[in-house]
Amino acid sequence: MLRRSAALSAAALLCLAGAIGTAGTAGAAETGTTSLYAPSALVLSVGKGDASGPVTVLRATTLSCAPVPGGTHPAPEAACAELEGGFAGGGFDGLLASPDSDRACPQHFDPVTVTLDGVWEGTRTSWQHTFSNACVMGTTLNGGAAFAF
Repeated sequence: MLRRSAALSAAALLCLAGAIGTAGTAGAAETGTTSLYAPSALVLSVGKGDASGPVTVLRATTLSCAPVPGGTHPAPEAACAELEGGFAGGGFDGLLASPDSDRACPQHFDPVTVTLDGVWEGTRTSWQHTFSNACVMGTTLNGGAAFAF
């Protein structure tokens, strides 16, 4: 049942990507053409709370990276380039860097969780990371373009 649910979620995401004007398998089927690229269509979100408990989504966006960058993300080209550089070993932990030592962040705990969910290079993916606060998130995310929306 879980496998079927994941397949349906991925199919729904690809249909959403086609509906907002990005190229996906739904658009290829309608025109009779096929893409040489595996689809990459994601939903990115930033939420308040720790991943081990309830997280309230503060903002979210869609991002399609293949065959061309698009979606509701304000800078799809930069976000796709950052995700491509941060993807390694089946996950997106490459998006994380050591916190910027030149920037001081307050030591209060106000957790922020970022999530990435969808299809990357044709494979279903889900990734999340919790930061102790928004300042730490800003200094730890490599580049920061993917979650700057």
